[in-house]
Amino acid sequence: MQNSTGSVAEPSPVSDLGRALLAYGEARRVAAVEARRTLSLNELDARALLFVAGNPGARPSHVRDHLGITSAGVTTLIDRLVQRGTVRRDLDEEDRRVNHITAIVDLDAEPWCALRGFDAAIESAIADVPPETAAELTRILDRIVDLASDG
Repeated sequence: MQNSTGSVAEPSPVSDLGRALLAYGEARRVAAVEARRTLSLNELDARALLFVAGNPGARPSHVRDHLGITSAGVTTLIDRLVQRGTVRRDLDEEDRRVNHITAIVDLDAEPWCALRGFDAAIESAIADVPPETAAELTRILDRIVDLASDG
């Protein structure tokens, strides 16, 4: 890339960070698509399964709110995950109208671990980052999301 004087400009740290973030996003997207394909899950099913695994005993309304779908949509989604043997639906002992959803697959085992590989890798990498750097990166990423969402 040439600057206004005609000499080659050195890439700035911001552009390096931008490229790294885009590369991470693309690699994670490709891995998620492959994991979902291998497991015969659509994106919404995978997001629901990851949420339920991280929130054992979640109520369908929690899943609905997390995914931003309708009550009918979450019922259909949970029915599908139950039929595939990935979650179970338990009745609340005190209120039988209430269901609790629990993942019954080990997301740390093959082939399910592919759904969480990038999440575990990023958490591991972040653990090595000083808190003040992590706070600044968080601010930057939140700003990126805000800017992209507004436009």
